[in-house]
Amino acid sequence: QGQLVETGGPLLQPGGSLRLSCAADGSIFSGNSLAWYRQAPGKEREFVAGMYGNAMVKYADSVKGRFTISRDNARNTMYLQMNTLKPEDTAVYYCKTTYWGHDYWGQGTQVTVSS
Repeated sequence: QGQLVETGGPLLQPGGSLRLSCAADGSIFSGNSLAWYRQAPGKEREFVAGMYGNAMVKYADSVKGRFTISRDNARNTMYLQMNTLKPEDTAVYYCKTTYWGHDYWGQGTQVTVSS
């Protein structure tokens, strides 16, 4: 069995920073595909950042240069560092791992950026 538990989704002002965490069971965290998605109210879920294989990293154009995806294998945790937050970053953020062809999703954390 696998589980992803996300933390770190408070209310923030524009320009602020936040690190989202996603703790996973080791068996599913050992997969080579990690990603973050987000979904704003009334909108479709969209890709934010991904880490694939040993070194391939991909970011959505809307967050490139502001967000950073990373992982800590010792803690079985993946992170999304979000800097220079904008109101348009407001969404529910989901982490995802892919292990043996199956996608495992976090429960989602609300991030609200507003003045």
